[in-house]
Amino acid sequence: MDNNKHDILTIADVELMVNSFYQKTQHDEFLGPVFNEHIADWDKHLPVMYQFWNSMLLASQTYKGNAFEKHAHLPINPTHFERWIDIFIENLDEHFAGEVTERAKFLVKNVAMNFQIRLGLNLSDEQIKKYQTS
Repeated sequence: MDNNKHDILTIADVELMVNSFYQKTQHDEFLGPVFNEHIADWDKHLPVMYQFWNSMLLASQTYKGNAFEKHAHLPINPTHFERWIDIFIENLDEHFAGEVTERAKFLVKNVAMNFQIRLGLNLSDEQIKKYQTS
């Protein structure tokens, strides 16, 4: 483990993870237009993301929404999910290292795969295999 990095252990860590990730996606040439068009109020959206990832990573059970439902209407395809995963993992590697960080990488792939299946997007065997590896 990189001695300059620590694992995701607190809500402050989750907030850093979420804030830095969304900063990157807002400015990404491919994802930025989707995020910026469909998130009207970032000050309202970010705390929901803190709750979601706090629940997923730190078992806080603070998230009470339906994450898939919020994404079902978006104009997204497998390429969007690939880019989302890449930025998410790069962001994690930039800030954190440890067991919870590795679980976050697994979970983001799992969320992406499940959303795509539920959206009726066709995934290749290669994509599914990539999502199932840690």
